[in-house]
Amino acid sequence: MRLDSSTFPVVKIVFDAPNEGGPDDTFVIFESLLARQQPFLLLHEKAVDENNHEHSHEERKQASIWMKKNKPALRAFVKGMIQVEPSAAKRLALKPFTITFSKAWGYPLLVVGSREQAWALARDVLDERVCDVAQF
Repeated sequence: MRLDSSTFPVVKIVFDAPNEGGPDDTFVIFESLLARQQPFLLLHEKAVDENNHEHSHEERKQASIWMKKNKPALRAFVKGMIQVEPSAAKRLALKPFTITFSKAWGYPLLVVGSREQAWALARDVLDERVCDVAQF
């Protein structure tokens, strides 16, 4: 997983792109984003690929420990994660998972059908102009 904060307060998240430093590096980057103490949201623009999201038990355990340690900052500063999923059937299938995700991470998972909808929702969630047309 890789985090790209070049469009902060919208932070792009890419699940199938490894960080050079591995999972620990991702947590360090995430902590640096939280340390800004500014609202932001995560944006995953690539459609869900169920086969690509297998995490080992150790990775899940590490993520769980990290989440618990950072829960107050996550709730305070991460306004949500927007997932682009073009398939209406997959968006519908994700609905029950959004509740579990929100409880675990402390911020909502918002699922939309297109990149354009994602950026429009990002503007609404952050209640400011987070991107200009050039970023599309």
